[in-house]
Amino acid sequence: MASSYVGGLSGAFIPVSEDAGMIDAVGRGALTIEKLEAMTSVCSVGLDMIVVPGSTSASTIAAIIADEAAIGVINNKTTAVRIIPAPGKEVGDLVEFGGLLGSGPVMPVSQYGCEEFIGRGGRIPAPIQSLRN
Repeated sequence: MASSYVGGLSGAFIPVSEDAGMIDAVGRGALTIEKLEAMTSVCSVGLDMIVVPGSTSASTIAAIIADEAAIGVINNKTTAVRIIPAPGKEVGDLVEFGGLLGSGPVMPVSQYGCEEFIGRGGRIPAPIQSLRN
């Protein structure tokens, strides 16, 4: 699975919806958003095609994006996030995207509130890459 070959992930996204092994791992509870975030700390990737319940609050999605931005700043690299809220879907459901996009299992998100953190309105600067060769 992807996490056992971290060295080979440099510069790539980890699209959960396009990998049968990852979809299976999510279904068994072996792969979580937190584990995927941890993987982004050791390689140049982001969270890609992560399906979350449609009821997920905007502040929770913003906090996940802020986590990834902070990982990028601390590690001086670019990271990105593609979170897909699925209206009417709950954890364990499968969302079919069709074609090469495959399907995405709806993954659980933290139940801890993020409103206060996001409400602080702080800024996380983007990593500066253009000054290096």
